[in-house]
Amino acid sequence: MTAQIEPAIGMPPGADVFDDLLKDEARLRQSLDKHMRNVFAPEAKKELRPFTSGEVATLLGLSQSHLRKLHFDGKIPDVNTDGRGHRLYTGKNIQDIRLAMARTAKDPLQFLPGRVGSDHLQVIAVSTFKGGSAKTTSAVHLAQRFALKGYRVLAVDMDPQASLTTMLGLHPELDLTDSGTIYDAVRYQDPAPMEKVVRKTYFQNLDLAPGGLILSEYETETPHAIRKGIQPPFYLRLQAAIDQVEDRYDVVFIDCPPQLGFLTMSALVAATGLLITVIPNMIDVASLSQYLTMATSLLKVVQRNDQRLDYDFQRYLLCRYEPSDMPQSQMASFLRMHFGQRLMTEPFLKSTAVSDAGLSQKTLYEANRAEMNRATLERAMESVNHVADEFETAVQAAWGRS
Repeated sequence: MTAQIEPAIGMPPGADVFDDLLKDEARLRQSLDKHMRNVFAPEAKKELRPFTSGEVATLLGLSQSHLRKLHFDGKIPDVNTDGRGHRLYTGKNIQDIRLAMARTAKDPLQFLPGRVGSDHLQVIAVSTFKGGSAKTTSAVHLAQRFALKGYRVLAVDMDPQASLTTMLGLHPELDLTDSGTIYDAVRYQDPAPMEKVVRKTYFQNLDLAPGGLILSEYETETPHAIRKGIQPPFYLRLQAAIDQVEDRYDVVFIDCPPQLGFLTMSALVAATGLLITVIPNMIDVASLSQYLTMATSLLKVVQRNDQRLDYDFQRYLLCRYEPSDMPQSQMASFLRMHFGQRLMTEPFLKSTAVSDAGLSQKTLYEANRAEMNRATLERAMESVNHVADEFETAVQAAWGRS
């Protein structure tokens, strides 16, 4: 006969497991807090590293010799140099040069490629149904690359995990404990003006509407708001918040949570373009199928409420892609067969450089090159730059530019 193990007197079944969870949570939180304090002192602020003349020439579409001549002729502002006399450019330096070049260029859009005239704001929802699909990694790299290329960018973090917020220099558990997140602008009671939520970041041309755990309240409050008929409805509140600051930006990137709840639906309705990340393996593709089934079903409900969904474009992005992995290559071909040109040609390659930079909450654009394998970093940078440049063509086409 099997012996029966009785719980301790006065202790409900499972109480010891719950105690373990509490201990695990406390230990993990303390360890992560210690790590973050070692990486960044709480009072410290992230700063964007300086860029070399080679990087800046590439960003501007010039040769290095042409860039040097522009400095020599006094046609663009000069910059500081290092001990060897090499020019080092801050984000502001790059933007000042763009402004100077645009004033005399035959085509100012070559240097300031953002909105002009009646061009509408591009709002990109970056989403997926499965965690670990490089959604936030893709969103933050795209936002930074667009900012470096002269676009005025707003990053909106709709994910309660707030990874995008952390990558852009804020610590939600320390800096945003009571207020200051995008939740303030979309909440049902006394929403705050969007301009009170948006923050400048250390990255030139890139602002942030932070996320935080408080966003989870939006998911629980929305059913009550629907029953009460609170206006505007949940799916229009983010759009209304973005509209308040739309004249300040060219492109908005929204990092959605890895689930199809009210937060993601709000982002999908606010968006003018969609970017869906997927890792080319069977589990992730099956998850993508479920996501598309549920998303289209829910968006049809929104449409029945007289809300038009006019997307300028939709793209699927292969992430953590390994070209030498035959099953991944086969799955990529399978997706290409089904999605055609909507599947981006350029994949975001899997790279240790991305994970190494992430250990200190940095992107490839911020990574300390002296601490990384140069060839690995350059390969990863080439991959993400090609992804961003291809995506830029979709944004430009939405403005009627080839």
